[in-house]
Amino acid sequence: MVPHVLDVRFSSALTTLLLLAAAAEEGPPVMSSAQLAERLGTNPSLVRKLLSSLAKAGLVESVMGRAGGTKLARPPQDIPLAEVYLCAVGDKPLWTCRPETEHECLVSTHAVGYFERLTERAEQAVLTTLRGQTLADALREIRCSGHSRPRLNH
Repeated sequence: MVPHVLDVRFSSALTTLLLLAAAAEEGPPVMSSAQLAERLGTNPSLVRKLLSSLAKAGLVESVMGRAGGTKLARPPQDIPLAEVYLCAVGDKPLWTCRPETEHECLVSTHAVGYFERLTERAEQAVLTTLRGQTLADALREIRCSGHSRPRLNH
């Protein structure tokens, strides 16, 4: 049996932006790819690849120099989570339908079309939810979750 692989692009992008939003509030607002990688539990090269797509979408920008790194390109309240999601996953659907089989009955004849419509409705529901929240909302919710608020320790 093939193991299921979960897609972590959205959660990685969102976590990266949340780290940068917290850094912008607590200072300094710039974080290196090594700092971000440490907090994400991954390597800096994967973070740089992620940052590249976030920069192309206008969500982050690079700061050159000795204390350089990456910072948010816009205030957190101006970054809807739907924009982060679309940047991270692109055109990849939430899930895919099993390959078509022989059309031998009502179900096998119409299952793929039904599944495509169901997927579209689910994706629209996800985007509607994410359009109603910003990066600032997400950071506020995390801070209000009842957990302590450790500093980033740049």
